[in-house]
Amino acid sequence: MTIVDVINKKRLGYELTKEELEYAFMGFYREEIPDYQMSSLLMAICLKGMNDREILDLTDIFIKSGEILDLSKIDGITVDKHSTGGVGDKTTLVIASIAASLGVKVPKMSGRGLGHTGGTIDKLESIPGFRVNLTEEEFINQLNTVGAAIISQTKDLAPLDKKVYALRDVTGTVESIPLIAVSIMSKKIASGADKIVIDVKVGNGALLKTEADAIEISRIMKIIGDKYNRDVETMITYMDIPLGIAIGNSLEILEVIKILKNEENNYLVSLCKALASKMVEISQGVSLEKASMMVDEVLKNGKAYEKFLEIIKAQGGDISQIKVSQNRQYVYSTKKGHITGMNAYAFGKLSLDLGGGRVTKEDKIDNTVGIILNKKVGDDVEVGDILCTLYLKEGSQPIQSDLTNFYTFEDKR
Repeated sequence: MTIVDVINKKRLGYELTKEELEYAFMGFYREEIPDYQMSSLLMAICLKGMNDREILDLTDIFIKSGEILDLSKIDGITVDKHSTGGVGDKTTLVIASIAASLGVKVPKMSGRGLGHTGGTIDKLESIPGFRVNLTEEEFINQLNTVGAAIISQTKDLAPLDKKVYALRDVTGTVESIPLIAVSIMSKKIASGADKIVIDVKVGNGALLKTEADAIEISRIMKIIGDKYNRDVETMITYMDIPLGIAIGNSLEILEVIKILKNEENNYLVSLCKALASKMVEISQGVSLEKASMMVDEVLKNGKAYEKFLEIIKAQGGDISQIKVSQNRQYVYSTKKGHITGMNAYAFGKLSLDLGGGRVTKEDKIDNTVGIILNKKVGDDVEVGDILCTLYLKEGSQPIQSDLTNFYTFEDKR
């Protein structure tokens, strides 16, 4: 067997055996197979897909490349939450704070940005001092004392995924249902939670573009969960417009703070409430209606925000030191009308171009850049109104493009 044989077999649409998958992926992990050949195999998988057996086998290979975290020392049912990725998606930071303030144990191992979508770990690293790398002992201790801990993928848990994840991000192989499912579920199984809630994003700003894709990946992730005796709940939510008003790491953390202070009321807030309610329901055995009331209460009385501050402090962060760029550009509308749509993908790409994401594995993210959406779907706009505010890299020149075409207008005449 050679790696070229494996690549050609998948390129021609044939099923790969577990031995072939292990040879290719573990060979890449051990650096016996170079990036360019693994990139070729990943592209073949993107184009030809994988069946359920291949997906289960590859998930098992990813999991067994490292350790499985033992959470038996945690007092209570553990519930993990994951999103398949979108533009402006900062739900994890809100939901973990809400759920933990209601007694749910939330062990969260998050990833970095992929393509035009942001990553929770990148957002957290915009908080000066915040430690995304905790020892296993620190992780478990924080879960028992604080109730939630959000960490980067460790070198010991599904390390093969971490290496493949970074390569997919820069080789155009992100948007693959099998690879997305394997990546998510290998991390979820390895991180040891009893129950898992997955927010499956669909739309032009998501990795998954159609509802059929969202239904299919939900089915696959539940099959993987069943194999490892994990209760997996999925919620399909829409990502045709950016979530909330902020895109960019520091800006999104500041938006999280406003939400947890109960100062926002929009679709993002509703989504966070729905996901947090599901976590409370499945962990505490209460009805969804009761869980929703409990979620509303901790947002109103400030306990969710207090829990957020507790999580940040426990991991060394200082939100008073968050910085955003002072080099700002206001984008004025060249049209008049009623906003009926926004191109979430275009805004995600713009944030990437501003420096808020990675084009190569070596790229350093600028946490201070991003976009504030001054106008959203449902707003009326006059010519000259500010549509959005760009936070540019310090010293960089203004964007010359007319960004009005990122919006869909309905003529009010």
